[in-house]
Amino acid sequence: MKISETDILLIPGYGKTLPGHWLLRWQDKMATARVVKQNELHQPTKKAWLETLVKDVEACKRPVVLVAHSLGCILVAHAAHALKGKIQGAYLVAPSDWDREGLVKEFDGGDFKPIPAHPLPFPAHVVASRNDPYCDYERAQGFAKTWGTTFQDAGEAGHINLESGHGPWPEGLMSFAHFMKKLG
Repeated sequence: MKISETDILLIPGYGKTLPGHWLLRWQDKMATARVVKQNELHQPTKKAWLETLVKDVEACKRPVVLVAHSLGCILVAHAAHALKGKIQGAYLVAPSDWDREGLVKEFDGGDFKPIPAHPLPFPAHVVASRNDPYCDYERAQGFAKTWGTTFQDAGEAGHINLESGHGPWPEGLMSFAHFMKKLG
């Protein structure tokens, strides 16, 4: 599947996505990509975020591929069955483990917990780091297994964000292109 023939929805995670983050850079590189803009970034609710995602998916004119980071990955898992038949695939980077107590001091995970443990109804790929402070590597492998996705070891890459040195993240873009090619 060609990137130019799809609508790529980029789904940020918890908090503000800072300029220079790979997700925003991808939006600049791909003419058919746009960020799903959630209203509440620091006290999100699953219902509000889900409604925004569904609305954005329904507005798409081409086949839809989701690219999510952190809490955005968990949103995709929650939204999967509501989006069944509309999504061609999902590329899930550094899922965060909101079932873990005290993950973020300011937010306890709210109604994003428990994290869904059922297969996704579309092809998906999880990319995880061995030293992500927001999700143990084995837990990320467990997400991939229960969601029925392929899995990629990103090495010791932190949370795959600006803080861990992943502004451009060219390896991720190459991995995403490979994922798109597998979608047909």
